[in-house]
Amino acid sequence: MTAIALDLTSVVDLTDEQFSKLCQTNPDIKLERTAKGELIVMPPTGGETGDRNSEINFQLRAWNKQNLLGKVFDSSTGFKLPNGADRSPDASWVKLERWQALTPAQRQKFPPLAPDFVVELRSASDEIKPLQNKMQEYRDNGVRLGWLIDPQNQQVEIYRQGQDVEVVRMLEASAKRSPSTLSGEDVLPGFVLNLQDIC
Repeated sequence: MTAIALDLTSVVDLTDEQFSKLCQTNPDIKLERTAKGELIVMPPTGGETGDRNSEINFQLRAWNKQNLLGKVFDSSTGFKLPNGADRSPDASWVKLERWQALTPAQRQKFPPLAPDFVVELRSASDEIKPLQNKMQEYRDNGVRLGWLIDPQNQQVEIYRQGQDVEVVRMLEASAKRSPSTLSGEDVLPGFVLNLQDIC
């Protein structure tokens, strides 16, 4: 199943509080909201995607536990981006100073910021273009580093501030091609994602 977009703006213009309450009232439905106010209903993922996403979050969290440089979030966390959109990356990280600058009330709701780092993992049912648009939106809203991991095409699109998108091929078990890892660069110093358990 692919994500479904609902444009209800002609009927109702949800406030942030109403959108938050809608999400809480329907915890079994993953919702996002575009900057234009359209609701995006995200279907649950299959087993392979869920396993891959768990591996990404595990590696990111393990690195962060050693370095204590920020906060790691899973795909259940919504962020209120500067453009007004409410988005939930598959994995994300926020620098500790930025997280601590938020009030306790802001931390309880959708944090009003763009993460420093995001990952989107393409599932078998995902169309690539909406994910690319989402990655561009993240970058436009201040995300410093983003990875769009596409196991179907064995590639990763890397999004950086002020640079063109870089496309790299993932290591295939039978073909020993590079890279088999991704670097967190200066955003996540010392973090290296091992792609062998993800592709």
